[in-house]
Order: sequence, then C-alpha cells, then structure tokens
Amino acid sequence: MSFEKISEAAEYIRSRCKFQPKIALVLGSGLGAFADTLEDSTVISYDEIPNFARSTVEGHAGKLVIGKSRGVPVIVQQGRFHYYEGYDMEQVMLPVRAFSLLGVETLILTNAAGSIRTSVSAGTLMLIRDHINLMGVNPLRGPNDARLGPRFPDMTNVYDRDLQTLVYGLAREMAAERGDGAEPLLWRGVYCALSGPTYETPSEIRMLRILGADAVGMSTVPEAIAARHRGMRVVGISCISNVAAGITDAPINHEEVMEMGMKLSGVFQELLERTITRIGAEQG
Repeated sequence: MSFEKISEAAEYIRSRCKFQPKIALVLGSGLGAFADTLEDSTVISYDEIPNFARSTVEGHAGKLVIGKSRGVPVIVQQGRFHYYEGYDMEQVMLPVRAFSLLGVETLILTNAAGSIRTSVSAGTLMLIRDHINLMGVNPLRGPNDARLGPRFPDMTNVYDRDLQTLVYGLAREMAAERGDGAEPLLWRGVYCALSGPTYETPSEIRMLRILGADAVGMSTVPEAIAARHRGMRVVGISCISNVAAGITDAPINHEEVMEMGMKLSGVFQELLERTITRIGAEQG
C-alpha cells in the first residue's frame, strides 16, 4: 500500500484525536474489552477510516478507540484484520504504519494463542521474547519505500528487551499482591505464526516444538515486523487460550478461545494498565 494511502488514513485518525498518543495497542481474539475501559474516548469504526480493511472474525469489534488509560493517552485497535481473511499483508500492516505516522513510539501487541508446551495449560499469559514466521510470506516483500523504513531491517531485537523486563516485573508485582508468591502471572516464550485459518495438525505441532516454538497463532508477526521497520518499540503478550492439537484429544474451536479470553480479562487488563502507566511515565 502506498505511503500516500497510509498518510491518508493517519490524517483522518489525527483529525479525530483529542490528544497525542505515543502508545498503541492491538487487541486479539476475546481481548477487546480493554478498549471499553478507556476514559475520554473517541470510537471510530474501521469503515470510516480511509483505506482500512474490515474485521470479519468474531471477537474483533472492528473499532479504533482513542482514549486514556489511567491518564495516559493511547490508541487501541479493538480487533485486527488477518491475512487469512483474504487481505494482503500491506492491508494487515496499514494500521501500525498509520500509528507510526501519528507519532506512536511504542506498540503493544496481544493475541490469543495455543500452547505447544505440554507443561503449560490454557489460562496463562505468555510474554513474547521472539517469533518464528511460518506464514509463508514476509510482509515487507515488494518494493521498499524508504519513508517507511530500510530495505533490510534488523530483526535481532523485535520485542524490546527493556519492555520485556518491565512487563515481567509488573506481573511479578501483581502475583505478590495477590498472594501467589513469587511466581509470575506470565511466562516468556517464542510465538510462531502460521497463516491459518485452520488450526494445526498434531504432526505440525510436533514440528513446531522441535523448531523451538512455545505457542502458535495466526497474527502478530506482520504487525511486529512493520513496527520494527518503522523503528517502533514492540512488546507482545499472548493469552494462552487453548493447548495445541495432539497435546490432548479434545478438539479446538474458536468459542473456547473467546471464553478463555473473557476469563483472563481481569488480570490481562490490570497488566496492560500498569504497563501503559509505566511506559507513559518514561516517555514523559
């Protein structure tokens, strides 16, 4: 998608902003309730924004919410659009690129994912320390516009290490406050992205485990790459909504994913609010 079309989307969003957000969030399946907690918010349907695609999946409201979380201005994608919905990668990346043109410096990515670890059950949170892209396409394929970033962006540190340390520490604080001892509310792992929309086979899950993946999903990686291409700081959190195929004999379905997202919403929202507060304080 051309720089001009990205700019057009960004300018429309800017015209609806009451303040300047430097933090953006993308909320995954079943996790959109956080956007409803924002104060002094402006809600924009995706179909109002020039060149934005539409969310077609249950659990993705298809709204952009600009508001404040504990006084910190944020811009929130309440639901994303996915490659498997039939959109090309440039459409999937457009919101993140538009946010960067608005002056957003930090991107918080969230998703629902399946656990590949046999020792980890559904109902936990995973802090993404790295990713494996098995979607079959690199989102930066094609002509490079230097206004969006370099031709060959470095991916050594996609998920900012300082932000990982911050989120992990906040999770430990929350666990201690709840009387859960020193155990954190989330663990660190590698997220693997496949194109979907089918869930993986047991043989595919065994392969992914050998490759070093800890959780698997159908999103996040294109947005993370687009953000790093633009020089933004990225942190990612997965809601482990199910165990992957073959770990148990139970079938996997989207309703289970949505239900687990709702069950984790309280802890998830509290962690996001604390993270935003700390990042906001650091940004000044």
